[in-house]
Amino acid sequence: MTGRRRVVVAILLVTLAVCGSLAIARQIVDDKERPREELRTVLEVVALVKTQYVDPVEAIDLLRAYVDSGSINGMLAAVLKDPYTRHMDAQAFSQMQIDTTGHFAGIGIMVGLKDDRLTVIAPIENTPAHRAGLRGGDRIIAIDSRSSEFMSLDEAVSLMRGKEGTQVTLTIERGTAPPFEVFDVMIVRDIIEVPSVTDVVIIQDDPWPVTEPVGYIRLSQFSERSSQELEEALQLMASNRVKKLVLDLRNNPGGLLSAAVEVSSKFLDGGPVVHVVGRNNAKKTYTALPRASQDDFEMVVLVNGFSASASEIVAGALQDRGVATVVGERTFGKGLVQVVIPMRDGSALSLTSARYQTAGGRFIDKTGIEPDVEVKLDEDLLAGIDLSTPSLEDPQLLKALEILEANSAGYKLKKAG
Repeated sequence: MTGRRRVVVAILLVTLAVCGSLAIARQIVDDKERPREELRTVLEVVALVKTQYVDPVEAIDLLRAYVDSGSINGMLAAVLKDPYTRHMDAQAFSQMQIDTTGHFAGIGIMVGLKDDRLTVIAPIENTPAHRAGLRGGDRIIAIDSRSSEFMSLDEAVSLMRGKEGTQVTLTIERGTAPPFEVFDVMIVRDIIEVPSVTDVVIIQDDPWPVTEPVGYIRLSQFSERSSQELEEALQLMASNRVKKLVLDLRNNPGGLLSAAVEVSSKFLDGGPVVHVVGRNNAKKTYTALPRASQDDFEMVVLVNGFSASASEIVAGALQDRGVATVVGERTFGKGLVQVVIPMRDGSALSLTSARYQTAGGRFIDKTGIEPDVEVKLDEDLLAGIDLSTPSLEDPQLLKALEILEANSAGYKLKKAG
C-alpha cells in the first residue's frame, strides 16, 4: 500500500469509527478494485452531503449504500432518492459548464427526468432534433442501443453530444397510454447555438383576433444571455408602442437562478422574486433588480407541463405579484435548488442545497405552478401544431389573446412596498 493510500485509508477508518461502523470501513478499504482517488472522492462527497444537503443525512447510511451499490451515484440514489443530486465525472462537469454558454456540438435537445424516465423537455428550434420531429414528452429509452434506465442526465447528455457530422441513434417511446409507439431516430450532430429568446413577434391585424398590437416573446431557456436578449426584445416592443405582451415559457426547462431573477426584474419594480429555503429553514430572498425604463405591459405568461425550474420561478413571481395572468397547464414542479461543487479530481457534485418558494411563499416541488386559466393540449392536438412560433391553431395562445383583449385594464406594474 502506498503512503498516500495509507493516508486515505486512515482517514476513512477514523471517519467510520466515529460513525460506529469499522466493519463497513474494512469492506471499503479491503476492496483492491477501488482506486485511491475514488476513495478520496467518496469521502469528499459524503462530507459534503452530510454538511450541506437540504435535509439531514447520516454518513453511515451513505457509506453502507456505497458498499451495496459500488458507486457514488448508486449511493446517492439509494439514500437521497433525489435525481438532482449526483456526482459528475470530469467530462460531464465540463459539458454542464458548456450548457450555460449556449454553444456546443450535439443534436439540440433539452432533456429532464420525469417519473424517473429520461424525457424530452423540448427540441431546440432549427436543430437536428427539431428537424427529426422529436417532441416534448418523448421518452428516450436508449441511446445508440444503450438503455437509459438508471442513466443520469449528465451521462445521457454526454452520449448525445459529439463531434459535428457524427451520428447518434435514439430509441423513442411516445404516447401517454399503452400501447406506446416505439421507434428509432438517427440524428446527425451539428454545432448548436442556443439563444434564450427564440421568437419575437408583434401580433396584429387579420387573421388575429386583436384590436391592438400584442407582443409575443418566446423564452426557451435561462442562460447567461437571457437578460440581454430579453432586453433587446422588449426595446423592440417599446419602439413599436406595444402595450400588451405574451411571454411564452412553455417547454422551457429552466437554467440559471440568476437569469430567472434578471428576467423577473424586467417586469417587477423591486420586491421578492423567489425565496430559497435551506437546511434548518434558513431563508434567503432574492429581490428584483433595479428596473430599466421599459413601458409597463399588460401580460399573460404561457406555461405547460414542461415549464420547469427557473421558468416556474418567473411564472410564480409574476403570478404572485399580480403582474401577469398565467395560462396553460400545471408546470413541471421542480422546486429544488442545486449548487455545483468542483472536486479535487476534476469531477463535481451537483447537490440539492435548498428548496425554493415562489415570491408569495409557495413550495412547488412536485406540485408545480397552477395556471390562473387552464387550457389543456391533448396529444393529438399537440402533434399537429408547432409551439415554437405563434399559430392560430394554438388554443393556449388564443386564450392569452382573448384575456388581453377583454381586460384592457390589464395587470399593471406593482411597486414594492
